[in-house]
Amino acid sequence: MKLGYQTITWGGVVGQAQGVTSIKDLFYQTYGSTAKACQDIAAAGYTGIEIFDGNLAEYANDPDSFKNLLSQHELELVSVYTGANFIYNDILVDEFHKIKQAISFAKSMGAINLIVGGGAKRSTGTTEEDYRMLAKGLDQVTDLAAAAGLTACYHPHLTTIVETTAELDKIMGLSKIHFCPDTAHLTAGGVDAAAAIRKYGNRVRHVHLKDYTANPFAFLPLGKGEIDFANIFSALKEVSYDGWLVVELDGYDGDPKEAADISMKFIKENLK
Repeated sequence: MKLGYQTITWGGVVGQAQGVTSIKDLFYQTYGSTAKACQDIAAAGYTGIEIFDGNLAEYANDPDSFKNLLSQHELELVSVYTGANFIYNDILVDEFHKIKQAISFAKSMGAINLIVGGGAKRSTGTTEEDYRMLAKGLDQVTDLAAAAGLTACYHPHLTTIVETTAELDKIMGLSKIHFCPDTAHLTAGGVDAAAAIRKYGNRVRHVHLKDYTANPFAFLPLGKGEIDFANIFSALKEVSYDGWLVVELDGYDGDPKEAADISMKFIKENLK
């Protein structure tokens, strides 16, 4: 298994403000420096990065500068993170306009995986049709990504309609998309992450690692929370997972490089 890191920690997750009134422009983004992130990630010993679609879009008109940045630090672009509401039929054209751009950016920059979040929660409550719409959208993304040579993986996420074990089982049964387990989001939603990996092992194509505490609620570097990573690492071996392990820490109260070092040390000591 190869080790990568998400650039989200350098600035935290935000979104482009124009997306409030223009869905097609609502990319994920971090306001941190991609160049500094790559420098720190490589220095910590990781060999790949994951990046948001919005941050990759910044290099759309100058892809060589991004490729040179990766080459300078001997990094691979592993994956690009994107997402959509999916459940609102009226905005799907614009949602897919955005996703198609993300796929195009990812392909041109050499990524292998497209990580997809989404499945909005309505103010009036979730319906069964919402799950059908999400599944249909995820299947479309799967096909679009495959046509570009990418593997699309669904990332269950807090604040979406896929948080709990029952919700995960529902969408995995309705959709053909591959699975990106996120250890902290699954655990926070009440899902046994190791059990989910074992259950859907043939669909796991990408993994997000981060630690978590429930009280106070916090996402943390590996080994600083309450997640049983020994069981998770065992589950990954049992399903013969040989892809990328990407540490994805949403934010850190301190130097992001320090967080990357902490998680690398934990992996080296615990992934046997």
